Amino acid sequence: MTSPSSQSDREKVVSKLPPWLRQELKIRTAQLRVDIQDAVHQGIAQWSALASAPAPVDTSGAESFSTWLPSGQWESFRSGAKDRGVSLIQGLAQAVRLWLETNPAPTVQRPSVVRRIVVCNQKGGVGKTAITAGTAEALAEDPETLHPVRIARQLARLTATGDEGDGGQPDTATTPLDLEDLPGLGMRVLLVDFDPQGHLTKQLGQQPLPIGGDSLTCHMAGEAKGPLADLIVPVPGDRFGDRLHILPACTDAFLLDVRLSTVRAREAALERALSPVESDYDVILIDCPPSLGLSMDAAIYYGRRRDNEQPGASGALIVVQAEDSSADAYDLLTSQINDLRDDLSLDIGYLGLVVNLYDGRRGYIATSSLQAWMDIKDPRVVAIVPDLKEQREAVRVKQPLFVYAPRGDQAVALRALAREIS
Repeated sequence: MTSPSSQSDREKVVSKLPPWLRQELKIRTAQLRVDIQDAVHQGIAQWSALASAPAPVDTSGAESFSTWLPSGQWESFRSGAKDRGVSLIQGLAQAVRLWLETNPAPTVQRPSVVRRIVVCNQKGGVGKTAITAGTAEALAEDPETLHPVRIARQLARLTATGDEGDGGQPDTATTPLDLEDLPGLGMRVLLVDFDPQGHLTKQLGQQPLPIGGDSLTCHMAGEAKGPLADLIVPVPGDRFGDRLHILPACTDAFLLDVRLSTVRAREAALERALSPVESDYDVILIDCPPSLGLSMDAAIYYGRRRDNEQPGASGALIVVQAEDSSADAYDLLTSQINDLRDDLSLDIGYLGLVVNLYDGRRGYIATSSLQAWMDIKDPRVVAIVPDLKEQREAVRVKQPLFVYAPRGDQAVALRALAREIS
């Protein structure tokens, strides 16, 4: 069945496809950034050029499927199907499968140097742990499955131009952003709970490492009791495969600054500890404590740009809230980063600012603070994450947010953040 198209050179075609084949077509075109109509057009052209029809496809349970094809292609295809003695539904299924076979899924692009994301702010309570976990979950999601992503075109426009809505405040929180289903990023990700309070470990349903045993602190202090890899555990969830792991916290980290004070080249202690496992991962995220001590120096040093590493691949991701105390803590943190830059001649970059737990209904304090963050161009705001109950509920049940509420607004926003800094 065909009908005239609003596009001058195409006509609407209505047929049927089995749901599994339609879903595979949807995922593959999203992976390759190809329009479905173009994939079907190419598949039919390939099918028509064959000397004979390929092997049959199971079309049981086929459901309605429509697309737009160049004028005349469907009639030519109908004639070809008749000549080959197959139904239009069978012929279309064969054409789609042929396109899938000749256009395989792209392989996940692995960085040549492991990316190191240091999630930080000297102020506690801004949600660093939630942002660390959510970003890691978004990076590790299944690349063979589609997930909803809130594409932050409006955020990019506001950051670039300073556009404002009514009352002179940014309209990001009230203007809907484009929602798109995209494949997961499929990265191999390690979460490092660098905070002795262990919130990240507990939120993901894991147990902190016992006092007196081996820990990241022991490895940083040069007192390792075994391979660091033995301490790392997977984060469960089919959507992550075996790509998302965590190095749990240990409360001995409360003494880390004291133990580091006697270590030579202490700023490189975290790098020395993690280097044996770096080759197993594409991205390592450090959930930092609200501290400006020696341990934070080591974390910042770890996020510096290495030789042969692309600019913007690694660095500091700073989590703030739209209120005044976050600004004070931000100034302290950036002063520490600048001091390390100058003292050690390091290339330490910013991956951006994340305005977390935002709710414009809180009035002028929230909206004016958001505008102040937007006005900072380096680092720029890379995400605004809403204040919703999903994350708090996920913490209560000790599940990853992307397992508890994978289609919720917070997960959608964190997928956009992961892509923004990828």
